[in-house]
Order: sequence, then structure tokens, then C-alpha cells
Amino acid sequence: MKTHIKTITAVLVMILLGSCQDYNMLVKNPNLPITAPPSLILTGILNSMNDDNAWSNFDGNQFWISTYTYYGTNNYDQSPFIGSSFNYYATLQNVIQMEAEAKKAGAPDSNPYSALGKFFRAYYYNLMSQEYGDLPQSEALQGTVKTAPVYDSQHDIYLQILKWLDESNSDLAAIIANPVVPLSGDIYLNNDLKAWQKVVNAFTLRVLVSLSKKTGDASLGIQSKFSAVFSNPAKYPLMTGLSDNLQYKFNAQFNNYPKNPGNIGFNISRENVSKTFLDITTSLNDPRTFITSTPAPAQITAGKLYTDQAAYVGANPGDDMGTVGGGAQSGDYSYVNGLRYYTTYDGSNAEPAIIIGYPEMCFNIAEGINRGWAAGNAGTWYTKGVVAAFGQLGVSDGTVITVADFHLTPYGTVTADVTGYLAQPSVAYSAVPATGLNQILTQKYLAFWQNSNWEAFFNQRRTGVPTFLIGPGTGNGGLIPQRWQYPYAELTANVGNYTSAVQRQFSGNDNLNGVLWINQ
Repeated sequence: MKTHIKTITAVLVMILLGSCQDYNMLVKNPNLPITAPPSLILTGILNSMNDDNAWSNFDGNQFWISTYTYYGTNNYDQSPFIGSSFNYYATLQNVIQMEAEAKKAGAPDSNPYSALGKFFRAYYYNLMSQEYGDLPQSEALQGTVKTAPVYDSQHDIYLQILKWLDESNSDLAAIIANPVVPLSGDIYLNNDLKAWQKVVNAFTLRVLVSLSKKTGDASLGIQSKFSAVFSNPAKYPLMTGLSDNLQYKFNAQFNNYPKNPGNIGFNISRENVSKTFLDITTSLNDPRTFITSTPAPAQITAGKLYTDQAAYVGANPGDDMGTVGGGAQSGDYSYVNGLRYYTTYDGSNAEPAIIIGYPEMCFNIAEGINRGWAAGNAGTWYTKGVVAAFGQLGVSDGTVITVADFHLTPYGTVTADVTGYLAQPSVAYSAVPATGLNQILTQKYLAFWQNSNWEAFFNQRRTGVPTFLIGPGTGNGGLIPQRWQYPYAELTANVGNYTSAVQRQFSGNDNLNGVLWINQ
């Protein structure tokens, strides 16, 4: 009996000792992974780039507008311009984790994931700085080590962006010449590092052109960097066609095209094409009128033919919602071409969701040459850009375009004549530099239809081309905003550095109309 008592006592002691273990260790789930393949994280980062790209359809670019208040207004003083968040920092944190996991898996310091990591940093800091201005960068993404990072100046941010891009290009070149570990998880370019190198350099041209007002800053060296990238294809390979685009492909199983038969009733009735876009295409006798839009029902009723550019009328985003809503109900405006955009779940009838594309690169090169940054023929690159912009819509000489009404019932067809379009005096590239530049910027805007995130807005803000329509319907006191306001969370989480940044840039007034350093 005593033996049994001793045994029970010993067991109780062991249980009591065991109960002193750390509770957190006891509740830890042994099934949770403590690591992840870098390829899996890369796939998530790339998917995030397309999620961000969804804003390219927002009416802030004045491609299409809302005509029913229930579904939203056309105000520039609404979200995302106000109360937004630094959500891209979460993606950048994933970039850091991707690089760390590649090292854990045995990759050397310079590897495909680290090379692309520099590009992703440049991409997201450019996007955020174009939106807000100064940002936490040098002290950012340090977790609990630095919970209140300082805001770096936009000038210093762009110095770092250009450095990252140059390093990314150099790292990719070295890895291509001497492969270390393979890239995996790339949903865009099939793990092709040569294709990624072209994307990096095309994006570099985008950044350099966005700095066109800072050519006098010797530390940035805009002209010399532009000339170096454009003039040295051996070191800086560039895109050569639409097949080099960085673009997202939708599918009918998991990632449906946003405009699809399942939501046509919800969306098409509120999506009128903007007057900003259609005023340009109709005045230039542009086939993109027929590709993107339906004839305005009231114009057909009045006797105009569907082949008549005058039958296509855009809704004015500057009008108040009562005016545009009433006009939409009366059939005064053209709708988005539902036959093109609402008949498939994989978007196979529509253009791809381009993030960084060849047409834009052509126009950026044309603009740089026009501005005197490099030797070359601006007209040649302008023409390449126009042809490529039609190509991304699936259109070339002889392409048959079916024109339908609001209910997807075909009126008939129109045959595209891209060569004839380019030969028009209003479209053919002008030898007068100022006129030629305006043509480049106008055609670049048209090429941004439904793609490239906020680039149409950023370019218009930088150049004033095209003229964006404003009025009671766009809000913000009749002004086109210059920037996004900083997230509200910064007022409590990082108030000191936030206050300093706002004072330094905007005399203490964090509003939509403060002019960013990049545009001064």
C-alpha cells in the first residue's frame, strides 16, 4: 500500500512540475508552419500587384463615370483620396520575408528573389510616393525596433528608387549569366528572368519620365540616366513587343474578369463612358470609340448611324449627379461596350490587365526624346506606341469590330484602319516639339484605358494633358486633387514624424490640394 502511495505521489509531483511550463508553449499549434517557400510568397506579392491594379478602372482617371448615386459618385474628395491606408507596406513586409525564406533555403545573398525584391520596393514606394509625397522609407519595415519611423523626403525616396532599379537590373544580368537558384512561383512571366529584366528597365523609364520637372536636379541625373537606359540595350534590355507586358490573366474558375456575365445587371447600367475619353476619340475619328463604347441611345433615336462618331457621347464627370443620372436614364450617354466586357468570365473578349506595358514604354521613350534627353526619332516611337496601344485591344488594320447597343444586341460592324488613322494630320506626329509632346501625352492617355493602375491620373497631374473635366460632380471645390491625404492612423501611431512631414511639404495642411515636390 505504501508503495502505491509513493507511486501516486511521484506522479502528482510530475504533473505539478509539468503545470509550471509556459502557457504559450502549451497552446502552441504544432501544425502551424514556421517557414514558407519563397516561391509561395512571390505568388502572393504578384497577385497583390493585380489587386492594386484594379484601381485603374476607377473614375478618377476619367475613363468612365458613375451616373447613379447609389453606387457612388464622381467626387474627387471621396475615398481613396481621403482616409486611405499605407496598405502597400504589408506587401513590402512580404517582400522582406520572401528574401529571408530564400536565404533559409540556401540561396546566396544575390538570387532571383532578392533581385526582384529590389524591383518590388521601387514599384511600391513609387506608387505610394506618387500618392502621398514624403514617406517612411529608411526607417520603415523594422517592426518593433522602429515603431515610429521618420518620413524621408520625396527627393531621397526617388534617389533610392533609382538605385534599387539599377541594382535590380545588374543583379538580374549577373544571375542570368551565372544561374544560382531557379525562380519559381511567377504567375506573370513564367519565371523568365530575362523578361523580368525588361520589365525593370521599362519601369525605370516610367519613373524617369515622371521626374520630368526635376531635370535640373544634378543628384537625380534624369537626362543621363534616361539616355543610358535607352541607348544601351546590351546593359538595359527593353521590351520589344506586347508579349513582354507585365499583365494579369483572369480565368473562369477562380479569378474572374471583374466585368463578367454574373454582374452585368449590377454594373453596366451605371457605367457610362466619360466625356473626357470620348471627346478625344471622336474628335480624332479613333476606332477605339467603337471598341470601348456603345452609341448613345438618344443619338440613334435621333437618326444617327452607329458608324457615326457623333453618335457617341460621354457623360461629363463635372456635372452633378442629378444631371448625369437624368441624362443616363434619357439615353443621352454612351455605355461601356457590354458585348466586349460582359460576355466572358475570363475576360478573353477584352484587353488584358496590364501593370507595366510596352505601349506606355514606347510613349515614354518618345517623350524623353522629344524633351531632348536622348538621341532618336520621337515620331518613330510615338507611332510604335499608337500601333501597340491598338494591338493590346486586339485591333490592327482590317480588324472587324462589332458594335452593339446597351442590351448587347449588335448593330453591325466597323472595320479598323489603323494606318489611315495615323495618317490624319491631327494624329500624324508633328515636327513642332510642343505639338508633338501634346500628341504623345494624349495617345498615352488613350493607351491607359483600363490598365496601369493610376498612371493616367499621375501623368495628367504632371502634364495637364488631357484637360480633366471638373465641376459640382467632381467635388473638391472644383479642383483636381494633387495627392492623397495621409492615413488617419498616422495621427496616433506616428504623430511627431507625420506632423513634421506635413509641415515641411504643405505648411501643416494635410489636404488633397498640396502640390507634391515631384510636381513643383
